[in-house]
Amino acid sequence: MINMNTRPEGLEFYQGDEVVLAGGPYQGTHGVFLGLRQDDRWADITERNGSVRSHPVVWLAHFTDAIRSFFNRTQEPSKKDAVV
Repeated sequence: MINMNTRPEGLEFYQGDEVVLAGGPYQGTHGVFLGLRQDDRWADITERNGSVRSHPVVWLAHFTDAIRSFFNRTQEPSKKDAVV
């Protein structure tokens, strides 16, 4: 049997969680998680402008995790800064 659910294992969101779209064409959109749709691969979020929109759950990330990941990437030394 093939599992067609593409939702990442262990990824949990709760009503009121701050989220950010980490994927898709609206990447970087910040919002508040409202809940899953009937098709649990989709979720409703309230975006900063007050509109409620549905997005694939696989595009969502917890806002704090996304910020932490961003800062970890920006603080890694680049190869051009390496001392030989």
